Amino acid sequence: MDRLYFLTAGVPLKAGNKGYKRGFEIHDEMNLDGMELEFVHGVRISDKSREEVKSSNKIITAHAPFYVNLNAREEEKVEASVQRIIETAVTCEELGGYSITYHAGFYLGHDAETVYEQIKNQTKVITDALNKNGNKIWIRPETTGKASQWGDLDEIIRLSKEFETVLPCVDFSHIHARYNGFWNTYDEFASIFEKIGKELGQTALDNFHAHVAGIEYSAKGEKKHLNLEESDFNYKDLLKAFKSFGVKGVIVCESPNIEDDAKLMKDYYMSL
Repeated sequence: MDRLYFLTAGVPLKAGNKGYKRGFEIHDEMNLDGMELEFVHGVRISDKSREEVKSSNKIITAHAPFYVNLNAREEEKVEASVQRIIETAVTCEELGGYSITYHAGFYLGHDAETVYEQIKNQTKVITDALNKNGNKIWIRPETTGKASQWGDLDEIIRLSKEFETVLPCVDFSHIHARYNGFWNTYDEFASIFEKIGKELGQTALDNFHAHVAGIEYSAKGEKKHLNLEESDFNYKDLLKAFKSFGVKGVIVCESPNIEDDAKLMKDYYMSL
């Protein structure tokens, strides 16, 4: 990527029910850069919406359905999860997308190494299927907000080393919530970029995918997303760290007021 882009997680709220075309018009009005397609309940998009996304000239990413668990106890659920991720990647690439992300799975009482091997094996199934068809879109397991979910930063960096087209989606708010309020200072944010640069190289910093939102949490981790100014998440120091490290890629805003907080972040970042 040539710079840092600011995206909304889904169609801007101000678009109401007028769809993608109106959503992209709002992006233009607010000087925002694109959208993460939210395939919450399935990878479904109408032909009309496909054309609106393809013709938008915006940066596009996609979030796979929430019904994904690559470590499910039932084999049919694992297979369905693999297919949902593949469908998300294929659809997003057809729409000119940059990368996709997903919550990879839950520990379900298994030890971390066993879960890692299971998720690695299923990631190989996913990447092999996509590579066979010539798909080169970035595949990104997301850092998760609860200790019961697989996907702390170290696990996702480790997995990314195994596959050419896999890189992290770093949800900084999830990391903050997972560790009950830590990872919220400039030095802590900087250490994340340092670790990723050291472990995965400059390519990972030049092709970044981040999620940011205000967040409410408890000792068990994430509870719900909040607007940035209504939470303790230190987005200003995070953006300073993005600037200091020259990170390029996308920041997807997942606050409830998606476009307003995306603009808040972009305006602050541009002022630095």
